[in-house]
Amino acid sequence: MQTIIREPDRTQQTLKDTAGPGIFFWLVGYLAGMVLFFTPFRDSMGWIIAAIFTPFTILVTWWWFRNRGYLSTEYYAGVGVAWTLIAVVLDYLFIVVLFNSTAYYALHICVYYALMLLIPVGVGMYLNRNVVGVNAG
Repeated sequence: MQTIIREPDRTQQTLKDTAGPGIFFWLVGYLAGMVLFFTPFRDSMGWIIAAIFTPFTILVTWWWFRNRGYLSTEYYAGVGVAWTLIAVVLDYLFIVVLFNSTAYYALHICVYYALMLLIPVGVGMYLNRNVVGVNAG
């Protein structure tokens, strides 16, 4: 008897690409922030986390998409939008609301949100760098 393996549903794969890494990256940063909050580096923790986890996020994103074949820049942009929305919502719920931290939003948070949007796009453009486009018309 032959087993037929179906390609994963596109919606399911999109959900894996957005929710999986998006929640993972947020959770890693959140836990690192909780650790740094109780250190003398408390006032600089946002910049410390950004400096450490930006290369980490780029590497994990590259690893996640490296063997996937061609995905459009629009797909990577959608992933970036989803990761940014996940970060905004979870930050609001688990930092602003939970800790009543109305002074949470600072420059480093805006940089973090921008990176969550731009990293998947940049990695996608890097992975697609050898794809030859076809011009219609």
